[in-house]
Amino acid sequence: MRVRSIAAKEVRHVLRDPFTLALALGLPILLVTFFGFAIDLESKGIGLFVQDRDHSRPSRELAEVFFSSDYFRPEEGARATATLVIEPGFGKEVRAGEEVSAQLLLDGADNARAGAVLGYVPGLAAAAGHRLGYEGGMEGVRLKTRFLYNPELSSRWFIIPGLGVVVMGLLSIMLTALTVAREWENGSMELLLSTPVRPREIIMGKLLPYVALCLVGVVTVYLTARLGFGVPFRGSHILFAVSSLMYLVACLSWGLLVSVATRRQDLAMQFAIVSGLLPSFLLSGFVFPIESMPAFFQAFTSILPQKWYMVLSRDIFLKGAGLSELLKPLGALLLMDLVLISAAIRRFKGDLEP
Repeated sequence: MRVRSIAAKEVRHVLRDPFTLALALGLPILLVTFFGFAIDLESKGIGLFVQDRDHSRPSRELAEVFFSSDYFRPEEGARATATLVIEPGFGKEVRAGEEVSAQLLLDGADNARAGAVLGYVPGLAAAAGHRLGYEGGMEGVRLKTRFLYNPELSSRWFIIPGLGVVVMGLLSIMLTALTVAREWENGSMELLLSTPVRPREIIMGKLLPYVALCLVGVVTVYLTARLGFGVPFRGSHILFAVSSLMYLVACLSWGLLVSVATRRQDLAMQFAIVSGLLPSFLLSGFVFPIESMPAFFQAFTSILPQKWYMVLSRDIFLKGAGLSELLKPLGALLLMDLVLISAAIRRFKGDLEP
């Protein structure tokens, strides 16, 4: 009898709370639909740059074998994930019926995609052999593979920089998601607003301490990667610090916006988890290549700071990328900082207006 009474009370509570009802019933359907289209474990549309030093008909036919599949698309040299190098004399050796070889250079900083490309090589070699007229196909063409930036395809080198993005992003959002909501629930926000302090000063005052705290977390992640897992660092420490600061400001500002918008700690926590954890793991490029997603989801990931910091972290750690190569992700993070801070202040001002 008591169990039934408690159960009935909980049912009435849920029915009186439209948000909880929508969250319980609508969110699972939304996430299954969303990620069902977004996730594709097969790497497709990989950027391939062909360095044809032979300029013969057989060399062009070899390149066409790669591009005729769904796995590769033409790309410029600096932006390509893979490079096909065809040395001079390739066509002459083909016409003489000799065994020929070409070199496929892969970006080893992303070992998941590199491993997928490596699995395509035997089939491509066989197709190229048939295309060039060799009997048995695969025996006629030999592709030599070398991995750049991550020669041994170490999973730790690939995972650890990305894991830092996920952990610090989720931590940042959750830290500030509760701060303003806690003030409203405790009744201390009214006391704070009775002082001459302006809304933008409240937002910035709450943001700065968490920036400092999270920067300590970034240093901890860096030391763990370098000393604990032996991940190399080939880039600029200053550039890494600046990009980390911009990323933390974006995530902390998002958490503040959630806190200001909800005013309740339970809702703020739910929004923080949904908007922080799931996109970080599934839509940032941490696990699944963004290039393999449908065009809509590729565009959607551009509004996530995790995507841009994932590029910055891995490229600075493993590739030693410089400022000129990282202007786009840095610019995207700067824009997000300005938009999210402005949105939090504007929303906070709107709540104070009668």
